[in-house]
Amino acid sequence: MPSWVPASGHALRHAGVYFDAVRIAGYLGEEVAYLLMEFTDFRAGPIVRELAGEQNMYFLLPPQTAAKLAWPARTRALSRHTSEDCRSQAFVGIPAFDGLTWPLDWRSRPTDETPFVEPELLHEMVGRAVR
Repeated sequence: MPSWVPASGHALRHAGVYFDAVRIAGYLGEEVAYLLMEFTDFRAGPIVRELAGEQNMYFLLPPQTAAKLAWPARTRALSRHTSEDCRSQAFVGIPAFDGLTWPLDWRSRPTDETPFVEPELLHEMVGRAVR
């Protein structure tokens, strides 16, 4: 289990420290997750799903990689900003692997082989989904 995954419940983690994230809301997020899971034979890397509210999907990438790609509308890269402006900081809810984690769960868990979602592959799958 990566050090940033809580032992129980869920916890907020600062994007850009342990991982970057790409947030995609609603149906588009589900579609991108499906395409990514299918393409990787269900070894996509960490994807966190919100079960309430906007039902965002968070695709967790290696730190300092999300901002290197141009993401289309309806997606948002979350990373650590060098600005001292605290409004630019982003946090991502991370569920534990077991137990009660509502309103978050894992669509795909990190593994030793795939500790992160591969940024360029995610970018390609987002492109396919928005066409």
